[in-house]
Amino acid sequence: MLNTTNMRALPVLLLVAAFAPLAEAAPGDAAVPLVKPWRVVVLEPEYSGAWVVAGDLDGDGAVDIVSARNVDRNDVHYTSAAVAQKLDGSVLWRWGDPKTGRKQLHHDVACQIHDWDGDGRNEVVLCTKGFLVELDGATGRERRRFPLPPDATDCLVFANLSGGPRAADVLVKTRYTQIWAFDRDGRQLWTVENPGGYRTAHQPVPIDLDGDGRDEIAAGYAMLNSDGSVRWVFKSRKVDQSRGHCDCFRLVRAGKTPDEFRFVLTLCGANAIALVDGNGRPIWELAGEHFESVDVGRICADLPGVQLAVDIDHRAWGQGPLWVIDEGGEVRARIMTDYARHHALVDWTGDGVGEIVIAQPRTLYDGAGRCVATLAMDEKDDRAGEERLVLTGDFTGDGVPDIMLTSRDMTRVSIYKNERGRKPEPPAPLGTGPNFTLY
Repeated sequence: MLNTTNMRALPVLLLVAAFAPLAEAAPGDAAVPLVKPWRVVVLEPEYSGAWVVAGDLDGDGAVDIVSARNVDRNDVHYTSAAVAQKLDGSVLWRWGDPKTGRKQLHHDVACQIHDWDGDGRNEVVLCTKGFLVELDGATGRERRRFPLPPDATDCLVFANLSGGPRAADVLVKTRYTQIWAFDRDGRQLWTVENPGGYRTAHQPVPIDLDGDGRDEIAAGYAMLNSDGSVRWVFKSRKVDQSRGHCDCFRLVRAGKTPDEFRFVLTLCGANAIALVDGNGRPIWELAGEHFESVDVGRICADLPGVQLAVDIDHRAWGQGPLWVIDEGGEVRARIMTDYARHHALVDWTGDGVGEIVIAQPRTLYDGAGRCVATLAMDEKDDRAGEERLVLTGDFTGDGVPDIMLTSRDMTRVSIYKNERGRKPEPPAPLGTGPNFTLY
């Protein structure tokens, strides 16, 4: 349960030159443990893509991997092919047209694993050109499809808009302008264009703000009610947020009332990061850097509450910073890597505090920026190529979150078993979860 201590007295801050010492990455240090992969899976070459999600598809209690290709035409995206594989590399099924699409990592791809019908077995749901398609998880057989509006295939998110026992509704969107909500039968519930007068975020985020059993939707700078109406709109006190869009929106802490909620969001183009309450009121803002993705968790053992790990993008190669920021908006550590764009949190040492795993250097850091471990990878999988994706979840079946890295040429995934991390309560579910996102 998250602490819901009142934080309304926190100061508003503006970014200045330096808050904390810079921690240089040193993954080659002999004192830093080198962790070998628990399993390396060669991805099926024709149908596989850079997008990877994981879950138990055939009900055998072991995680399976789905990778997907995508088409990009003038920033309109859709899924063109997908393949499901066991951890031994064997193929469960293939879907789509392998002759179209690409293997590049640039955006969220509309391909997720979710038990959509609530029968205890996972489906694979994806958005291809003009349609949402539901595939049987074990066989890849197409169970059904329903038509989508033009270009509404940028990503998909499952939410509970109807107040039922599970997330059975689905959100789809264009890249930056419009979101649609459908129920499981394909009936449109609502649509909103330029929510609150601003562009959409990369991925809508469902959260039940008022405890009525229905999700509200963070759609960018606007929070929507479950019926799609605008609940509130965030207004920055520091920057012109119309210069871009909301990159990332994350829950920092929940509460009994919206006043007690805290969210963090990053402002692409406007170059800022902000902490807001559950009514959209700013608590603090930092401006001056192109902040992108945020991880939320207890990162610094000596600090109360939770901390934020956020990367700074649009820098030259070799100058990829990631900052650790506390709940008061103070920068506690700055880590410099070659490229820090893709990262996640995982308790790797068993002390209940999360380490930051950054994909490109294949390294885990503590909250002070010190290297904790380096993840070994065969040289052929680490050569120059595309960006590398990092995923966390239980991939080994023991209920403890592990780490998965894609190779930079997108031909393999490497799984690193978490030998010392604590098993959370409840245990981590198998795989990456139903609404996996880059942002």
